[in-house]
Amino acid sequence: MRAAILTLSDKGARGEREDLSGPALCDWLNQKGVVVECISLIPDDFEEIVTTLEKWTDSLVPDLILTTGGTGVSPRDITPEATGKVIDRELPGFAERMRQESLKKTPHAIISRAIAGIRQRTLIINLPGSPKGAIENLEAVWPAIPHAIAKIQGDPSDCSPL
Repeated sequence: MRAAILTLSDKGARGEREDLSGPALCDWLNQKGVVVECISLIPDDFEEIVTTLEKWTDSLVPDLILTTGGTGVSPRDITPEATGKVIDRELPGFAERMRQESLKKTPHAIISRAIAGIRQRTLIINLPGSPKGAIENLEAVWPAIPHAIAKIQGDPSDCSPL
């Protein structure tokens, strides 16, 4: 599996905050045998997020793109809207599962607006901006990711044995 990680942070892009989530996700994926082909940090800018996600899915063509940051309710948290513009189909079960598991740890999980979806042959998942939250949310949905990617990319086998 090949992946790309996009961190969204105004402060990080200005050099005022170190990106800890992107590298944490990279390490976690590497431990699972996933090749991280690209990791980038950009500001919470709608057009820049859209352009980056489109460019990566159209030219880099990773199996999986993880975004981290911008999923809350602050005025600059626009990652779900930018992702929504890019995806062809939404996969609401991923976000539902992440919120369900996060609610076991914090009541603030209900303000997460993260989404997941498909653009062409790539699965895109929004994750929280904190390293702990990003990893916990990824762990919550990881069991479904390889199967989802196989199906997105045209695997014709049955989803469940008869």
